[in-house]
Amino acid sequence: MTSRTAPLARAAGLEVRTTRDRDLLARFLARDRLLAAYAICDLDPRELPRTRWGIALADDEPVAVVLEYQGPSPQPTFAAGDPAGVRAILERTIGPRIAWFSARADLLPAIAERYRIDPGPEMIRMVVDRRSFRPGPPGAVRLSIADVGELNRLYGLGFAGALPAAAIAEGVYYGVRRGSRLAAAAGTHVIGREMGLAAVGNVLTAEGERGRGLARATTGAVTAELLETIPEVVLNVRSDNAPAIAVYTALGYREAGRFEERLARRRSTLWDSITAPIRRIADRRSV
Repeated sequence: MTSRTAPLARAAGLEVRTTRDRDLLARFLARDRLLAAYAICDLDPRELPRTRWGIALADDEPVAVVLEYQGPSPQPTFAAGDPAGVRAILERTIGPRIAWFSARADLLPAIAERYRIDPGPEMIRMVVDRRSFRPGPPGAVRLSIADVGELNRLYGLGFAGALPAAAIAEGVYYGVRRGSRLAAAAGTHVIGREMGLAAVGNVLTAEGERGRGLARATTGAVTAELLETIPEVVLNVRSDNAPAIAVYTALGYREAGRFEERLARRRSTLWDSITAPIRRIADRRSV
């Protein structure tokens, strides 16, 4: 694929630019494959148009990458590599106003130079493959776009915003019903079939139904289907969520590394201070 790049910027002896050179990005991300799994999946042809990538190079070798997944704010943003390179990318190329940053802990100081970072628990990246996978209990059924309303009612217990029908059509979702009600569900965040990776997510059990093995049933069903065609499946879990960690461990998932996932707001610029009163007035008029 031909690289599409913006004009170069020089910062701290680094070459900084935007790119969509899949080969270049894939080679760099492969250095930390499992921690970079979501970003690697975003190199899939279906996902790539939804992304913006900044890269920092020293002597023509990549040393850092920042990925911004485009869409409603806050935008998922992934950073990896050398702190000076991440800092340079955030200064010159990639810089959403509000972002969900995923990065190793050692990169938080570099990100904090440009962003105010909310506190949060450490995250664990877990991985499973065909050899380690242990199926969950039966009872989960495959969901379709016809179930989007039920899914959003369930996720309304713990997720902000609505899950689009396209996410179900393009992903893999399973649920468990109690009578006519969806009591639990699990799905996917992203699938990178060409990259040999997929990420499970949106795992939720309704209150009153927890502790009955439903999360293991739904997550196990999603994982089993993914592993039919994809060698490795990952997921994220908060390090303080012992019950969820136990569920995933029972399915054969193991820890692959730890990272931070934080809401961050870009520090004010002169233009922000000038336009902020205007935005506040406009917000009041729109209420």
